[in-house]
Amino acid sequence: MKVFGVTGLKNAGKTGLMERLVSELVKRGYSVSTIKRTHHNVDLDVPGTDSFRHRKAGAQEVMLASDQRFALMREHQNASPPRLSDLVSRLAPVDLVLVEGFKSEPHPKIECHRAATQHPLLAPENPSIVAVAADVEVHSDLPQFDLNDTQAIASFVVAHCMLKER
Repeated sequence: MKVFGVTGLKNAGKTGLMERLVSELVKRGYSVSTIKRTHHNVDLDVPGTDSFRHRKAGAQEVMLASDQRFALMREHQNASPPRLSDLVSRLAPVDLVLVEGFKSEPHPKIECHRAATQHPLLAPENPSIVAVAADVEVHSDLPQFDLNDTQAIASFVVAHCMLKER
C-alpha cells in the first residue's frame, strides 16, 4: 500500500484537505483509507457499555462489531504509542493510505500552510515534506499548490505515489 501524508501546524487546513482529497481520489476510482494522529486522550467507548466493561476488566483489545462497521480499540497501557508502520499494517489493503499528522515519520507528505496562522513552514526542517499547499505564495523550492486546488493536489499525490491511472 502507498502511504502519503498531510501535515502542518494548528489551523493550517489539514483536515479540510484530507476530506477533499479522500473524496477526489475515491471519485477517481482509488480505494483510500486514512489514519489521523491526535494528541488528545480519545476514548470512543462509553462507560457502562459491554465493550467498555471488557476494557476496564483488562482486555488488551476489544472489537465492537455491527452489521455496518467494526471498531478495534487497543490499550497501550505502559507501552509506547504505535508507530505509523504498525498502524498501516493493521489496515485492509487499499490503493492509498492518507495520513494526517505524524510529522516526524518518514513517509512523503504535503504541508498545509495558512498565512493567518503566522506559523513558519515545517518544510525547511523536514525532508519528508515533498510539497506545500498554501493560501499564499511561500518561499520554498518544493512544488507549491493553492490550498483549495484539490484536483491539482490529488494529481500530484497520484503521480508521486506512482498510482496507476484510473
